[in-house]
Amino acid sequence: MPLTLGTAGHIDHGKTALVEALTGVDTDRLPEEKARGISIALGYAPLALPSGTRLSVVDVPGHEKFVRTMVAGATGIDLYLMVVAADDGVMPQTREHATVLAALGVTVGVVAITKADVTSPERAASEAASLFPGAEVVAVSSRTGEGLDELRAALDRAAAQVASRVADGPARLHVDRVFTIRGAGTVVTGTLWSGAVTRGDQITVLPAGLSARVRSVEVHDEPVDRAEAGQRVALNLVGLDRAEVARGDVITSGDLVEATYRVDVALTWATPDARPEGGARVGVHHGTRESAARLVELGGRFFQLRLEEPIVPAAGDKLVIRSLAPPDTLGGGVVLDPGPRRHGPSRGLLARLARLERGEPEPEAPAEATPPPQAERAPLSPRALELEAELLDAAHEPPLDQDAAALAELREHGRAARLGPTMHVHVDVLATVRERVVAAIERDGSISLAGLRDELGTSRKYAQAYLERFDGEKLTLRRGEMRVLRRRSP
Repeated sequence: MPLTLGTAGHIDHGKTALVEALTGVDTDRLPEEKARGISIALGYAPLALPSGTRLSVVDVPGHEKFVRTMVAGATGIDLYLMVVAADDGVMPQTREHATVLAALGVTVGVVAITKADVTSPERAASEAASLFPGAEVVAVSSRTGEGLDELRAALDRAAAQVASRVADGPARLHVDRVFTIRGAGTVVTGTLWSGAVTRGDQITVLPAGLSARVRSVEVHDEPVDRAEAGQRVALNLVGLDRAEVARGDVITSGDLVEATYRVDVALTWATPDARPEGGARVGVHHGTRESAARLVELGGRFFQLRLEEPIVPAAGDKLVIRSLAPPDTLGGGVVLDPGPRRHGPSRGLLARLARLERGEPEPEAPAEATPPPQAERAPLSPRALELEAELLDAAHEPPLDQDAAALAELREHGRAARLGPTMHVHVDVLATVRERVVAAIERDGSISLAGLRDELGTSRKYAQAYLERFDGEKLTLRRGEMRVLRRRSP
Protein backbone atom coordinates (compact mmCIF):
# COMPACT_ATOMS: atom_id res chain seq x y z
CA MET A 1 0.00 0.00 0.00
CA PRO A 2 1.83 3.17 -1.15
CA LEU A 3 1.89 5.95 1.45
CA THR A 4 3.67 9.28 1.78
CA LEU A 5 5.38 10.35 5.01
CA GLY A 6 6.07 14.04 5.65
CA THR A 7 8.64 15.41 8.06
CA ALA A 8 7.83 18.45 10.19
CA GLY A 9 9.55 20.45 12.88
CA HIS A 10 11.59 23.53 13.80
CA ILE A 11 14.73 24.55 11.92
CA ASP A 12 17.96 22.87 13.03
CA HIS A 13 16.18 20.05 14.85
CA GLY A 14 17.74 17.48 12.53
CA LYS A 15 14.98 16.47 10.10
CA THR A 16 17.26 16.02 7.08
CA ALA A 17 19.96 14.23 9.09
CA LEU A 18 17.32 11.85 10.46
CA VAL A 19 15.93 11.13 7.00
CA GLU A 20 19.45 10.35 5.79
CA ALA A 21 20.05 8.06 8.76
CA LEU A 22 16.80 6.21 8.03
CA THR A 23 17.05 6.03 4.23
CA GLY A 24 20.66 6.65 3.26
CA VAL A 25 19.53 9.60 1.10
CA ASP A 26 20.65 13.20 1.66
CA THR A 27 17.56 15.18 0.65
CA ASP A 28 19.42 18.52 0.59
CA ARG A 29 20.35 18.59 -3.10
CA LEU A 30 20.76 22.33 -3.77
CA PRO A 31 24.15 24.11 -3.47
CA GLU A 32 22.48 26.83 -1.39
CA GLU A 33 21.30 24.20 1.09
CA LYS A 34 24.79 22.76 1.39
CA ALA A 35 26.30 26.23 1.83
CA ARG A 36 23.79 27.43 4.43
CA GLY A 37 23.33 24.13 6.22
CA ILE A 38 19.52 24.38 6.12
CA SER A 39 16.79 22.92 3.93
CA ILE A 40 15.22 25.35 1.48
CA ALA A 41 13.34 23.16 -0.98
CA LEU A 42 11.36 19.95 -0.60
CA GLY A 43 13.45 16.78 -0.55
CA TYR A 44 12.45 13.19 -1.24
CA ALA A 45 13.58 9.68 -0.30
CA PRO A 46 12.18 6.12 -0.15
CA LEU A 47 11.92 4.39 3.22
CA ALA A 48 11.49 0.63 3.61
CA LEU A 49 9.85 -0.44 6.90
CA PRO A 50 10.24 -3.78 8.71
CA SER A 51 6.85 -5.07 7.53
CA GLY A 52 7.75 -4.49 3.90
CA THR A 53 5.72 -1.28 3.64
CA ARG A 54 7.52 1.29 1.50
CA LEU A 55 7.01 4.96 2.30
CA SER A 56 7.75 7.96 0.13
CA VAL A 57 9.35 10.55 2.41
CA VAL A 58 8.87 14.28 1.82
CA ASP A 59 11.43 16.27 3.82
CA VAL A 60 10.29 19.87 4.40
CA PRO A 61 12.15 23.04 5.45
CA GLY A 62 11.84 24.08 9.08
CA HIS A 63 12.67 27.79 8.81
CA GLU A 64 9.75 30.19 9.34
CA LYS A 65 10.50 31.85 5.97
CA PHE A 66 9.77 28.55 4.20
CA VAL A 67 6.45 27.60 5.81
CA ARG A 68 4.80 28.06 2.41
CA THR A 69 7.13 25.40 1.02
CA MET A 70 6.42 23.18 4.01
CA VAL A 71 2.67 23.47 3.36
CA ALA A 72 3.16 22.58 -0.31
CA GLY A 73 4.95 19.39 0.74
CA ALA A 74 2.56 18.53 3.55
CA THR A 75 -0.62 18.69 1.47
CA GLY A 76 0.08 15.32 -0.13
CA ILE A 77 1.16 13.31 2.91
CA ASP A 78 -0.64 10.45 4.67
CA LEU A 79 1.25 10.47 7.99
CA TYR A 80 3.85 12.65 9.71
CA LEU A 81 7.26 12.37 11.34
CA MET A 82 7.50 15.32 13.72
CA VAL A 83 11.11 16.04 14.73
CA VAL A 84 11.87 17.75 18.05
CA ALA A 85 15.43 18.30 19.29
CA ALA A 86 16.20 17.11 22.81
CA ASP A 87 18.14 20.27 23.64
CA ASP A 88 15.45 22.71 22.43
CA GLY A 89 12.15 20.97 22.93
CA VAL A 90 8.98 22.28 21.29
CA MET A 91 9.66 25.54 19.40
CA PRO A 92 7.56 28.02 17.34
CA GLN A 93 7.77 26.13 14.03
CA THR A 94 7.01 22.89 15.85
CA ARG A 95 3.70 24.46 16.83
CA GLU A 96 2.96 26.03 13.44
CA HIS A 97 3.76 22.78 11.64
CA ALA A 98 1.43 21.02 14.07
CA THR A 99 -1.29 23.54 13.13
CA VAL A 100 -0.70 22.83 9.43
CA LEU A 101 -0.97 19.08 9.98
CA ALA A 102 -4.19 19.52 11.93
CA ALA A 103 -5.61 21.76 9.20
CA LEU A 104 -4.85 19.08 6.61
CA GLY A 105 -6.42 16.36 8.72
CA VAL A 106 -3.13 14.46 9.04
CA THR A 107 -3.66 12.97 12.50
CA VAL A 108 -1.46 9.85 12.40
CA GLY A 109 2.28 10.02 12.94
CA VAL A 110 5.31 9.58 15.15
CA VAL A 111 7.41 12.08 17.11
CA ALA A 112 11.20 11.63 17.00
CA ILE A 113 13.24 13.30 19.75
CA THR A 114 16.58 13.89 18.03
CA LYS A 115 20.02 14.61 19.52
CA ALA A 116 19.34 12.13 22.31
CA ASP A 117 23.13 11.59 22.51
CA VAL A 118 23.60 15.28 23.40
CA THR A 119 21.23 15.66 26.34
CA SER A 120 18.41 13.85 28.09
CA PRO A 121 15.30 13.63 25.86
CA GLU A 122 12.82 13.55 28.76
CA ARG A 123 11.79 17.23 28.78
CA ALA A 124 11.40 17.42 25.00
CA ALA A 125 9.49 14.12 24.99
CA SER A 126 7.07 15.43 27.61
CA GLU A 127 6.44 18.65 25.67
CA ALA A 128 5.94 16.72 22.43
CA ALA A 129 3.54 14.27 24.06
CA SER A 130 1.39 17.21 25.19
CA LEU A 131 1.33 18.67 21.67
CA PHE A 132 0.73 15.33 19.93
CA PRO A 133 -1.37 13.20 22.27
CA GLY A 134 -1.65 9.63 21.06
CA ALA A 135 1.48 9.72 18.91
CA GLU A 136 4.38 7.44 19.77
CA VAL A 137 7.46 9.36 20.94
CA VAL A 138 10.86 7.80 20.20
CA ALA A 139 14.27 9.16 21.28
CA VAL A 140 16.92 8.86 18.54
CA SER A 141 20.39 9.95 17.53
CA SER A 142 21.17 10.34 13.84
CA ARG A 143 24.88 10.41 14.69
CA THR A 144 25.08 7.17 16.73
CA GLY A 145 22.08 5.31 15.33
CA GLU A 146 20.42 5.06 18.74
CA GLY A 147 16.67 4.44 18.48
CA LEU A 148 16.51 4.18 14.67
CA ASP A 149 15.17 0.61 14.70
CA GLU A 150 12.56 1.60 17.30
CA LEU A 151 11.60 4.58 15.12
CA ARG A 152 11.16 2.36 12.04
CA ALA A 153 8.95 0.02 14.05
CA ALA A 154 6.87 2.95 15.34
CA LEU A 155 6.45 4.28 11.79
CA ASP A 156 5.36 0.78 10.72
CA ARG A 157 2.64 0.77 13.37
CA ALA A 158 1.52 4.27 12.37
CA ALA A 159 1.39 3.35 8.66
CA ALA A 160 -0.87 0.41 9.49
CA GLN A 161 -3.46 2.90 10.81
CA VAL A 162 -3.67 4.89 7.56
CA ALA A 163 -6.16 4.10 4.83
CA SER A 164 -4.82 3.84 1.30
CA ARG A 165 -5.66 6.49 -1.25
CA VAL A 166 -8.15 6.03 -4.08
CA ALA A 167 -6.35 3.81 -6.60
CA ASP A 168 -9.08 3.78 -9.24
CA GLY A 169 -10.60 6.68 -11.13
CA PRO A 170 -8.75 9.56 -12.81
CA ALA A 171 -5.18 10.32 -11.83
CA ARG A 172 -4.49 13.57 -10.01
CA LEU A 173 -0.95 14.77 -9.31
CA HIS A 174 -0.14 18.20 -7.84
CA VAL A 175 3.14 19.37 -9.36
CA ASP A 176 5.82 20.48 -6.90
CA ARG A 177 8.85 20.52 -9.20
CA VAL A 178 9.48 21.01 -12.94
CA PHE A 179 12.74 20.57 -14.81
CA THR A 180 14.16 19.41 -18.12
CA ILE A 181 16.47 16.52 -18.94
CA ARG A 182 18.61 16.84 -22.03
CA GLY A 183 17.29 14.48 -24.69
CA ALA A 184 14.16 13.66 -22.70
CA GLY A 185 12.30 16.94 -22.28
CA THR A 186 9.98 18.16 -19.56
CA VAL A 187 9.75 16.31 -16.25
CA VAL A 188 7.26 17.01 -13.46
CA THR A 189 7.23 15.52 -9.98
CA GLY A 190 4.64 15.32 -7.25
CA THR A 191 2.63 13.04 -5.01
CA LEU A 192 -0.09 11.12 -6.82
CA TRP A 193 -3.26 11.96 -4.89
CA SER A 194 -5.56 9.51 -6.64
CA GLY A 195 -5.75 7.09 -9.53
CA ALA A 196 -2.74 5.74 -11.38
CA VAL A 197 -0.44 6.87 -14.21
CA THR A 198 0.86 4.49 -16.86
CA ARG A 199 3.46 5.01 -19.53
CA GLY A 200 1.72 6.21 -22.70
CA ASP A 201 -1.22 7.85 -20.90
CA GLN A 202 -2.69 11.06 -22.27
CA ILE A 203 -2.88 13.70 -19.54
CA THR A 204 -4.15 17.25 -19.11
CA VAL A 205 -2.36 20.05 -17.26
CA LEU A 206 -4.72 22.30 -15.31
CA PRO A 207 -5.59 25.12 -15.01
CA ALA A 208 -4.17 25.86 -18.48
CA GLY A 209 -5.91 22.85 -20.09
CA LEU A 210 -2.82 21.74 -22.02
CA SER A 211 -2.50 18.17 -23.28
CA ALA A 212 0.57 15.92 -23.21
CA ARG A 213 1.58 12.27 -23.29
CA VAL A 214 3.47 10.38 -20.57
CA ARG A 215 6.70 9.12 -22.10
CA SER A 216 7.99 7.47 -18.93
CA VAL A 217 7.20 7.07 -15.24
CA GLU A 218 9.60 6.89 -12.29
CA VAL A 219 9.08 6.31 -8.58
CA HIS A 220 12.14 7.48 -6.60
CA ASP A 221 14.39 7.40 -9.66
CA GLU A 222 13.35 3.84 -10.57
CA PRO A 223 11.56 3.36 -13.92
CA VAL A 224 8.14 1.74 -13.58
CA ASP A 225 5.32 1.01 -16.01
CA ARG A 226 2.67 2.23 -13.59
CA ALA A 227 2.58 4.49 -10.53
CA GLU A 228 -0.25 4.38 -8.01
CA ALA A 229 -1.90 6.83 -5.63
CA GLY A 230 0.21 7.61 -2.58
CA GLN A 231 3.54 7.40 -4.38
CA ARG A 232 6.08 10.09 -5.18
CA VAL A 233 6.12 10.18 -8.97
CA ALA A 234 8.20 11.73 -11.77
CA LEU A 235 6.60 11.97 -15.22
CA ASN A 236 8.47 12.67 -18.43
CA LEU A 237 5.95 14.49 -20.63
CA VAL A 238 5.89 14.73 -24.42
CA GLY A 239 4.27 17.71 -26.13
CA LEU A 240 4.79 20.18 -23.30
CA ASP A 241 7.50 22.82 -22.96
CA ARG A 242 9.15 23.51 -19.63
CA ALA A 243 7.61 27.01 -19.55
CA GLU A 244 4.07 25.64 -19.96
CA VAL A 245 3.88 23.91 -16.58
CA ALA A 246 4.82 25.10 -13.08
CA ARG A 247 4.61 24.17 -9.44
CA GLY A 248 0.99 24.35 -8.39
CA ASP A 249 -0.38 22.92 -11.64
CA VAL A 250 -2.35 19.67 -11.59
CA ILE A 251 -1.78 16.68 -13.86
CA THR A 252 -4.99 14.73 -14.43
CA SER A 253 -6.14 11.93 -16.70
CA GLY A 254 -9.86 12.64 -16.42
CA ASP A 255 -12.41 15.43 -16.60
CA LEU A 256 -13.82 15.17 -13.07
CA VAL A 257 -11.91 18.20 -11.79
CA GLU A 258 -11.76 21.72 -13.21
CA ALA A 259 -10.05 24.98 -12.38
CA THR A 260 -12.18 27.34 -10.33
CA TYR A 261 -12.01 30.77 -8.72
CA ARG A 262 -14.59 29.88 -6.04
CA VAL A 263 -15.05 27.08 -3.51
CA ASP A 264 -17.51 26.53 -0.68
CA VAL A 265 -15.70 25.17 2.36
CA ALA A 266 -16.02 24.22 6.03
CA LEU A 267 -13.20 25.79 8.04
CA THR A 268 -11.77 25.25 11.52
CA TRP A 269 -9.53 27.84 13.15
CA ALA A 270 -6.36 27.12 15.12
CA THR A 271 -7.64 29.32 17.97
CA PRO A 272 -10.79 31.43 18.43
CA ASP A 273 -8.67 34.56 17.94
CA ALA A 274 -7.31 33.24 14.63
CA ARG A 275 -10.66 33.58 12.86
CA PRO A 276 -10.54 36.55 10.44
CA GLU A 277 -13.43 38.92 9.94
CA GLY A 278 -15.77 38.37 7.02
CA GLY A 279 -14.41 39.88 3.83
CA ALA A 280 -10.81 39.47 4.97
CA ARG A 281 -8.15 38.72 2.38
CA VAL A 282 -6.32 35.50 3.29
CA GLY A 283 -3.87 33.06 1.76
CA VAL A 284 -5.29 29.72 0.59
CA HIS A 285 -3.05 26.69 0.13
CA HIS A 286 -4.42 23.76 -1.88
CA GLY A 287 -2.17 21.04 -3.19
CA THR A 288 1.04 22.77 -4.19
CA ARG A 289 -0.73 25.99 -5.24
CA GLU A 290 -1.39 29.09 -3.17
CA SER A 291 -3.66 32.02 -3.89
CA ALA A 292 -4.99 35.05 -2.11
CA ALA A 293 -8.75 34.98 -1.57
CA ARG A 294 -11.64 36.90 -0.04
CA LEU A 295 -13.34 35.12 2.83
CA VAL A 296 -17.15 35.32 2.52
CA GLU A 297 -19.08 34.17 5.59
CA LEU A 298 -22.00 31.84 4.85
CA GLY A 299 -22.84 31.03 8.46
CA GLY A 300 -21.11 29.11 11.23
CA ARG A 301 -18.05 27.27 9.96
CA PHE A 302 -19.11 27.59 6.30
CA PHE A 303 -17.45 30.07 3.94
CA GLN A 304 -17.03 30.82 0.27
CA LEU A 305 -13.46 31.50 -0.83
CA ARG A 306 -13.25 33.87 -3.82
CA LEU A 307 -9.78 33.27 -5.18
CA GLU A 308 -7.50 35.58 -7.12
CA GLU A 309 -5.75 32.66 -8.83
CA PRO A 310 -7.51 29.43 -9.84
CA ILE A 311 -7.14 26.15 -7.96
CA VAL A 312 -8.13 22.66 -9.13
CA PRO A 313 -10.06 21.10 -6.24
CA ALA A 314 -12.31 18.10 -5.70
CA ALA A 315 -14.90 17.70 -2.98
CA GLY A 316 -13.20 16.45 0.17
CA ASP A 317 -9.83 18.10 -0.52
CA LYS A 318 -8.14 19.80 2.42
CA LEU A 319 -7.06 23.46 2.52
CA VAL A 320 -4.75 25.51 4.72
CA ILE A 321 -5.65 29.14 5.47
CA ARG A 322 -2.85 31.58 6.35
CA SER A 323 -2.73 35.29 7.02
CA LEU A 324 -0.90 37.33 4.40
CA ALA A 325 0.74 39.92 6.66
CA PRO A 326 2.22 38.95 8.96
CA PRO A 327 2.29 35.40 7.60
CA ASP A 328 0.85 32.86 10.03
CA THR A 329 -1.24 29.70 9.83
CA LEU A 330 -4.82 30.47 10.87
CA GLY A 331 -6.49 27.13 10.29
CA GLY A 332 -7.85 25.04 7.47
CA GLY A 333 -10.71 22.89 6.33
CA VAL A 334 -12.34 20.84 3.63
CA VAL A 335 -13.79 21.62 0.20
CA LEU A 336 -17.53 20.94 0.09
CA ASP A 337 -18.45 22.36 -3.32
CA PRO A 338 -15.52 22.76 -5.75
CA GLY A 339 -17.43 24.85 -8.27
CA PRO A 340 -20.24 26.92 -6.72
CA ARG A 341 -21.89 29.96 -8.14
CA ARG A 342 -21.14 33.30 -6.51
CA HIS A 343 -23.51 33.60 -3.56
CA GLY A 344 -23.95 34.77 -0.02
CA PRO A 345 -25.59 33.09 2.97
CA SER A 346 -29.06 31.55 2.94
CA ARG A 347 -30.91 28.99 5.06
CA GLY A 348 -31.23 26.50 2.21
CA LEU A 349 -27.52 26.84 1.42
CA LEU A 350 -26.48 26.10 4.99
CA ALA A 351 -28.59 22.95 5.03
CA ARG A 352 -27.03 21.84 1.74
CA LEU A 353 -23.46 22.48 2.94
CA ALA A 354 -24.17 20.58 6.16
CA ARG A 355 -25.35 17.61 4.06
CA LEU A 356 -22.22 17.79 1.93
CA GLU A 357 -20.02 17.91 5.03
CA ARG A 358 -21.74 14.75 6.31
CA GLY A 359 -21.06 13.07 2.98
CA GLU A 360 -24.72 12.78 2.03
CA PRO A 361 -25.62 12.79 -1.68
CA GLU A 362 -27.30 15.76 -3.27
CA PRO A 363 -31.10 15.30 -3.43
CA GLU A 364 -32.51 14.87 -6.90
CA ALA A 365 -33.54 18.18 -8.37
CA PRO A 366 -37.25 18.49 -9.16
CA ALA A 367 -38.20 18.56 -12.81
CA GLU A 368 -37.99 22.08 -14.11
CA ALA A 369 -41.26 23.67 -15.06
CA THR A 370 -41.64 24.64 -18.67
CA PRO A 371 -40.92 28.37 -18.88
CA PRO A 372 -43.85 30.44 -20.08
CA PRO A 373 -43.75 31.52 -23.71
CA GLN A 374 -42.31 34.94 -24.39
CA ALA A 375 -45.73 36.34 -25.11
CA GLU A 376 -46.97 35.44 -21.60
CA ARG A 377 -44.14 37.21 -19.80
CA ALA A 378 -44.75 40.59 -18.29
CA PRO A 379 -43.52 43.32 -20.63
CA LEU A 380 -40.24 45.00 -19.86
CA SER A 381 -40.51 48.00 -17.58
CA PRO A 382 -39.56 51.43 -18.91
CA ARG A 383 -36.34 51.32 -16.89
CA ALA A 384 -35.42 47.89 -18.29
CA LEU A 385 -36.01 49.14 -21.84
CA GLU A 386 -33.89 52.19 -21.09
CA LEU A 387 -31.10 50.00 -19.71
CA GLU A 388 -31.26 47.72 -22.75
CA ALA A 389 -30.72 50.75 -24.98
CA GLU A 390 -27.76 51.77 -22.82
CA LEU A 391 -26.19 48.32 -23.15
CA LEU A 392 -26.64 48.33 -26.92
CA ASP A 393 -25.16 51.81 -27.13
CA ALA A 394 -22.16 50.76 -24.97
CA ALA A 395 -21.54 47.81 -27.33
CA HIS A 396 -18.65 45.63 -26.11
CA GLU A 397 -17.64 48.06 -23.33
CA PRO A 398 -20.64 47.87 -20.97
CA PRO A 399 -20.75 49.93 -17.76
CA LEU A 400 -20.57 48.43 -14.29
CA ASP A 401 -23.87 47.08 -12.97
CA GLN A 402 -26.07 49.71 -11.36
CA ASP A 403 -29.72 48.60 -11.53
CA ALA A 404 -30.13 45.01 -10.29
CA ALA A 405 -33.91 44.90 -10.83
CA ALA A 406 -33.72 46.05 -14.46
CA LEU A 407 -30.86 43.65 -15.16
CA ALA A 408 -32.92 40.79 -13.71
CA GLU A 409 -35.73 41.69 -16.12
CA LEU A 410 -33.36 41.72 -19.07
CA ARG A 411 -31.87 38.37 -18.10
CA GLU A 412 -35.33 36.85 -17.71
CA HIS A 413 -36.22 38.01 -21.21
CA GLY A 414 -32.93 36.72 -22.59
CA ARG A 415 -31.59 40.17 -23.50
CA ALA A 416 -28.60 40.48 -21.11
CA ALA A 417 -25.83 38.12 -20.04
CA ARG A 418 -23.39 38.34 -17.17
CA LEU A 419 -19.85 39.43 -18.10
CA GLY A 420 -17.81 39.08 -14.95
CA PRO A 421 -19.02 39.56 -11.38
CA THR A 422 -20.15 43.20 -11.73
CA MET A 423 -20.96 43.67 -15.40
CA HIS A 424 -23.59 42.64 -17.97
CA VAL A 425 -23.54 42.81 -21.74
CA HIS A 426 -26.39 42.70 -24.27
CA VAL A 427 -26.77 39.22 -25.73
CA ASP A 428 -26.58 40.56 -29.30
CA VAL A 429 -23.26 42.24 -28.54
CA LEU A 430 -21.98 39.08 -26.84
CA ALA A 431 -22.91 37.03 -29.90
CA THR A 432 -21.01 39.44 -32.13
CA VAL A 433 -17.89 39.27 -29.96
CA ARG A 434 -18.17 35.49 -29.85
CA GLU A 435 -18.24 35.33 -33.64
CA ARG A 436 -15.19 37.60 -33.89
CA VAL A 437 -13.25 35.44 -31.43
CA VAL A 438 -14.07 32.26 -33.34
CA ALA A 439 -13.14 33.88 -36.65
CA ALA A 440 -9.85 35.21 -35.26
CA ILE A 441 -8.84 31.81 -33.85
CA GLU A 442 -9.81 30.00 -37.05
CA ARG A 443 -7.73 32.54 -38.97
CA ASP A 444 -4.64 32.60 -36.73
CA GLY A 445 -4.87 29.32 -34.83
CA SER A 446 -5.20 31.02 -31.43
CA ILE A 447 -5.75 34.35 -29.75
CA SER A 448 -4.16 36.02 -26.74
CA LEU A 449 -5.66 38.50 -24.32
CA ALA A 450 -3.66 41.28 -26.01
CA GLY A 451 -4.82 39.98 -29.39
CA LEU A 452 -8.50 40.24 -28.47
CA ARG A 453 -7.88 43.65 -26.93
CA ASP A 454 -6.50 44.86 -30.26
CA GLU A 455 -9.18 43.01 -32.24
CA LEU A 456 -11.93 44.84 -30.37
CA GLY A 457 -10.03 48.08 -29.89
CA THR A 458 -10.79 47.97 -26.20
CA SER A 459 -9.02 47.70 -22.85
CA ARG A 460 -7.43 44.68 -21.21
CA LYS A 461 -10.23 44.58 -18.62
CA TYR A 462 -12.92 43.90 -21.21
CA ALA A 463 -10.82 41.49 -23.27
CA GLN A 464 -10.13 39.41 -20.17
CA ALA A 465 -13.81 39.41 -19.17
CA TYR A 466 -14.86 38.09 -22.61
CA LEU A 467 -12.18 35.39 -22.68
CA GLU A 468 -13.14 34.18 -19.20
CA ARG A 469 -16.78 34.11 -20.28
CA PHE A 470 -15.95 32.02 -23.34
CA ASP A 471 -13.75 29.71 -21.26
CA GLY A 472 -16.73 29.19 -18.97
CA GLU A 473 -18.97 28.44 -21.96
CA LYS A 474 -16.46 25.75 -23.02
CA LEU A 475 -16.01 27.63 -26.30
CA THR A 476 -12.33 28.35 -25.74
CA LEU A 477 -9.51 26.55 -23.95
CA ARG A 478 -6.57 28.29 -22.35
CA ARG A 479 -3.10 27.11 -23.32
CA GLY A 480 -0.48 29.20 -21.59
CA GLU A 481 -1.14 32.78 -22.64
CA MET A 482 -3.21 31.76 -25.67
CA ARG A 483 -6.78 30.59 -26.25
CA VAL A 484 -7.77 27.96 -28.79
CA LEU A 485 -11.16 26.55 -29.71
CA ARG A 486 -12.17 23.49 -27.73
CA ARG A 487 -12.42 20.28 -29.73
CA ARG A 488 -16.05 19.56 -30.40
CA SER A 489 -17.50 16.07 -30.72
CA PRO A 490 -18.43 15.28 -34.32
